[in-house]
Amino acid sequence: MIADSDTLARLEAEMLRLVAERGPDRTACPSEAARAIGGPHPDQWGPLMTPARRIAVRLAGEGRIVITRKGRPVDPNDFRGVYRLGLPRSD
Repeated sequence: MIADSDTLARLEAEMLRLVAERGPDRTACPSEAARAIGGPHPDQWGPLMTPARRIAVRLAGEGRIVITRKGRPVDPNDFRGVYRLGLPRSD
């Protein structure tokens, strides 16, 4: 799937929908959003994972989501590997 501006906007909206749906105590995998937009086959959603990461970093920088790794929040500008998305805690 080509990551045009419409696709990127849909991907961002899906990421925000997923974390809102899960609530503050659960997280979502960015691949869930990529699959919802790109389709079920890895050849369809796989190319969306790099744009998904960029979107997640931007949203985390804006304070709209939190990026976690191994259940702990990470610096959105300095993390590696598998990550998940969640809502920021208000406590």
